[in-house]
Amino acid sequence: MNKRTLLHTALALALAASFSADLLAQDAPLKIGVTAGPHAQIFEQVKKIAEKDGLKIQIVEFSDYVQPNAALAAGDLDANSYQHKPYLDAQVKDRGYKIVPVGYTVNFPIGIYSKKVRSLAELKEGARVGIPNDPTNGGRVLLVFQDKGLIKLKADAGLKATPLDVTENPKKIRFVEVDAAQLPRTLDDLDASAINTNYALSAGLNPGKDAIAQENAKSPYVNLLAVREQDQNKPWVARLVKAYHSDEVRRFIQTEFKGSVIAGF
Repeated sequence: MNKRTLLHTALALALAASFSADLLAQDAPLKIGVTAGPHAQIFEQVKKIAEKDGLKIQIVEFSDYVQPNAALAAGDLDANSYQHKPYLDAQVKDRGYKIVPVGYTVNFPIGIYSKKVRSLAELKEGARVGIPNDPTNGGRVLLVFQDKGLIKLKADAGLKATPLDVTENPKKIRFVEVDAAQLPRTLDDLDASAINTNYALSAGLNPGKDAIAQENAKSPYVNLLAVREQDQNKPWVARLVKAYHSDEVRRFIQTEFKGSVIAGF
């Protein structure tokens, strides 16, 4: 009997310890990766809404597009909010990440900026234009130049077009591939540069006033919340998406960014 009592007591203590560990795990804040600028600003608002629902959030800022997915895949983050689906699809294909989208966030129409010309039509022959060096955003910019009539791309180039896919280039524009976060710094040296809205805003550029051209607002580049595949059906994911899709967050986006960032939900 004594042995049986001791065994039951040991089992009870083990269960209690396990239960306590689960509570502690649930009480730990969710680590959400964002890039600096609008994504970080918006998530500060999401954090406030989520906390009303008992969901604690720790915001982790990154300065590039590569690390947030690497950190999520490694388990250092619970979710991230900074990328559109074509970029995520490319990362999943190239790196084998088990990462999935769980909800749309915002859209950032990419813009072309210049300190030397006031329109794309003013670009001279041989002009040097900076574009993001990742395939998805680089292709996005080339599509803008095609839409504006400056170049033509191979018919099958799709969303991941590269400068090698340019078939017609009457002005012989030279596309210079640069890390997206560094493109604002190239404006003194290049004739123009295509800059993602979050980096443009961080550099003090106003997309609505300073861009000499922008992509069509109806693009496939709406950003999203992403989590590891194994977590997508967990209750906290639905609560996180609900907090992001709240009327309070929508109003903040409309008021704070005045059309340079658009709610995509």
